[in-house]
Amino acid sequence: MDEFIRKYNMWTGEGPLPFSFDLQLFAAEDEGRTEEPTEKKIREAREKGQVARTDELPQALVVLAGFFVILLFSSWIYDTMAHLMKYYLSSFSGMSITEKSLQKHFLLLLFESAKILAPIFIAVMIAGILGNIVQVGFQFSAHPLQFDLSKIKFDPATIMKKIFLSKQIAMNLFKSIFKVIAIGLVAYLIIADNFDIILQTPDVSVALALKTVAIAALKIIIWSTVLLLVLAIPDYFFQKREFIESLKMTKEEIKEELKETMGDPYIRARLREMQREIVMRNMITEVPKADVVVTNPTHYAVALKYEKKSMEAPTVIAKGVDSMALRIREVARENAVPMIENRPLAQEMYKRLDVGDIIPEDLFYAVSLVYAELYRKHQYREAI
Repeated sequence: MDEFIRKYNMWTGEGPLPFSFDLQLFAAEDEGRTEEPTEKKIREAREKGQVARTDELPQALVVLAGFFVILLFSSWIYDTMAHLMKYYLSSFSGMSITEKSLQKHFLLLLFESAKILAPIFIAVMIAGILGNIVQVGFQFSAHPLQFDLSKIKFDPATIMKKIFLSKQIAMNLFKSIFKVIAIGLVAYLIIADNFDIILQTPDVSVALALKTVAIAALKIIIWSTVLLLVLAIPDYFFQKREFIESLKMTKEEIKEELKETMGDPYIRARLREMQREIVMRNMITEVPKADVVVTNPTHYAVALKYEKKSMEAPTVIAKGVDSMALRIREVARENAVPMIENRPLAQEMYKRLDVGDIIPEDLFYAVSLVYAELYRKHQYREAI
């Protein structure tokens, strides 16, 4: 900034500027937020009621639903209003104006008005809800209603940026201009096409005049709704892109979220170590129940067990390599569990099978030889 002022003084021959700007005030608000938002970030935003949606779709459905309900109940609405008008115009002169009678007629008019407006309000409400559910699904959140003083910040630079440099403001301005021009053009073309018929309405009955105006209005509503639906498509993708942009994260935020979600790396390593210890203890407690331990003889050890009533085939109940294999052999020796040396079979079972897996078909023959040897030595416990 100082360099700019110095050059300005050189070019103009004038003294120092009477004011100065801090250009950092106009730096990008989300500078450094280059990473796409995570699923957790998007889910939390959704729970707070922050979703990508366009207002044009609900608006179009509301207008269309409201007008179609009016058109559907037009005869009933006309008859109800005509009946009320006829009643009051014909009996007004004979009415006694008192506080009680005014209250009675007011409640009557309120009830009749509610009957007329209720179908319209219900249709409009359903259309508005559907217009939002179609875009974002059903999501109820009271978070936007919460008053948060921390969000009230007076920052002139940010306010001016949001007013004059915001893409959201520019998009809203474009949509407003588009709707005014498009709906105005549609209304002009439809009225111009039916201009002669509309001019004849003073010379026809009230019902026919209302029908003529209603048909013209229906055409305007339908075409305006079509234009709003067409506008809703690009607006939805724009809102979705802006929504993702607003949720972008810095690399530090990504790291912090991973740490919160998955835990500290040291804690995870400790948990894995504890899990391994638990698995080892469980395996060691199962070794005394084994029928046989197949060894390498020193590097690998796999303990097998078979129970005719509960197992389809011999099952691995413990396995280990190096120090774990040594521990399995020690426990097997202490509990008089027979050990048979078979290098290829021990290595193959250790690499291919996990604890709890049954012996696959291609290893049946090799395992059957182990059990046959146990049977010959009368060391197999009534399993075959």
